[in-house]
Amino acid sequence: MTPLRLLPRVLRVAAVLVRYRLDELIDEAHVIRPLQWARVLLPRARAEIAAMPRGARLRLALTQLGPIYVKAGQVLSTRRDLLPADVADELSLLQDQVPPFPGEQARAMVEAALGAPIASLYARFDETPLASASIAQVHAARLHPTLSADAISGATPLSGTSGQAPTSGEDNVGRPSAADFVGRDVVVKVVRPGIRKQIARDLDLLHALAALIARWHPQADKIRPRDIVEEIEKTLYHELDLQREAANASLLRRNFMDSPDLYVPEIHWSHTNERVLTMERVHGIPADDIRALDAAGIDRKHLAAKGVRLFYTQVFRDNFFHADAHPGNIWVDTSRVAEPRFIALDFGIMGTLPEADQYWLAENFMALFERDYKRIAHLHVAAGWVPRTVRMDELESAVRTVCEPYFTRPLSEISLAEVIAKLFNTARQFELTLQPQLILLQKTLLNIEGLGRQLDPRIDIWAVAYPELKRILARRYNPLRALREIRRRMPEWLYIAPRIPDLVHEGLQRIAQGTTRVDVTSQELQFLHAAQRDTQRRILAAAFGGALLIGAALLFAFAPARAPWLEGVALGGGLIAFGSAWPWRKR
Repeated sequence: MTPLRLLPRVLRVAAVLVRYRLDELIDEAHVIRPLQWARVLLPRARAEIAAMPRGARLRLALTQLGPIYVKAGQVLSTRRDLLPADVADELSLLQDQVPPFPGEQARAMVEAALGAPIASLYARFDETPLASASIAQVHAARLHPTLSADAISGATPLSGTSGQAPTSGEDNVGRPSAADFVGRDVVVKVVRPGIRKQIARDLDLLHALAALIARWHPQADKIRPRDIVEEIEKTLYHELDLQREAANASLLRRNFMDSPDLYVPEIHWSHTNERVLTMERVHGIPADDIRALDAAGIDRKHLAAKGVRLFYTQVFRDNFFHADAHPGNIWVDTSRVAEPRFIALDFGIMGTLPEADQYWLAENFMALFERDYKRIAHLHVAAGWVPRTVRMDELESAVRTVCEPYFTRPLSEISLAEVIAKLFNTARQFELTLQPQLILLQKTLLNIEGLGRQLDPRIDIWAVAYPELKRILARRYNPLRALREIRRRMPEWLYIAPRIPDLVHEGLQRIAQGTTRVDVTSQELQFLHAAQRDTQRRILAAAFGGALLIGAALLFAFAPARAPWLEGVALGGGLIAFGSAWPWRKR
């Protein structure tokens, strides 16, 4: 888009910025100075607006600019590594409730997307929407009578035609009944008409503004405005693809299929594609509606502890977590008073971590629980989050300075998410590099902790989280799992093995011809020397332990009388060999 066509949008944004006194932020940051002339032409903010904090004014400005800016603000609120805490908190309050588009238009869009008349797709379709947001609109509907997938598989649906969940004491669970042949209540999510073009236009403007900030802001290299806009763009286009959201819901449902802690609605794939999503309709209470939960007789303390455990289960057991877990997307199933469970909704933003980061993050959590600051410093370096050139003692001292004051308070009053956030902010002084997924995880942890304390103000997050994480890690990282992983990857290794000599030969040829360049600093060279010495020690120890183990086995096999000391030799050799090769031991 040409700069001339962008001019009206730029002027509109400038007008809103000045109206909400956000031009003061421009002055402070020395950004986009050409906007300052607009002050004499545009009205000033009312006194009540001028008295508001900067975060609240920014939130109101984004709301006035429109739904796409609201969605951008929601995404930006997850980047607490870049925003001040007060601004991030305000942006997290953004709600994208927008006026609905006509129901008959939604009906026509469903018919066009699914390629059939609405009457053949649904037994009932309500044109009055249940909810309307910036990306999509939701309508209630009912499927034609058929045997449901849950009845076929033996699973018990959360809500049937009445919208009430069956009780745990129902008879004949797993066998189809007459109710299974009644049409299922569903919700139909429809992408707003013309939204893709509108997003493209607004993203053009955001890219242009990011380019200006990158050029004029004195700390542009730290803010990385272009990266932020690219992240917003990726998130928005992901949310436009309802088939992607349906796939997210399907995986999360599979992870918690028989769980007493979390229910995920069923996706009806025959009525779902990129522009339309049909999902089981569920009923519950928003997780932050304390009065309604108490009226329903829900044990809030039990529910709060479940919420904390669910977070660690999703992140460290499944490596697939709901990353938009605000109360509007998390309900409580009121049909299970004795054993309450959560209901998850809206699966447009889900998080995963690279396997290596998942392991390093888990170890950092464990070290934090155990107040092992030296271990935290070593883990940050080993994970590659900070350069190996940093002084380990200085990093350890910085970590201790951040964490130690928290432990003077009762653990029930300590926010783990707050400690993690300050820890990451401190590590930024040591050139910390984190992927956006870790920042998204940090934001999710803040949401979960906030919800947990709403449900139970006296909850001890640490007492709930530590044993749960310890249990998950004990199951995830153990010798049996390592053997299963080796067995799973063996075909891949056998496929690659014959090619290794050729690859080594090609690599050596490129080095000999000078076509491969290797840049190594002196600090990295020292690290490589240390790693080489450590590897040599490990190999020697493993060979010695293996020799002891083999020798003891031969003595066991051929000695006429087995002496007790042979068992000690065999055990010692095995421990030496195993310990020298164990990759996750502390250094």
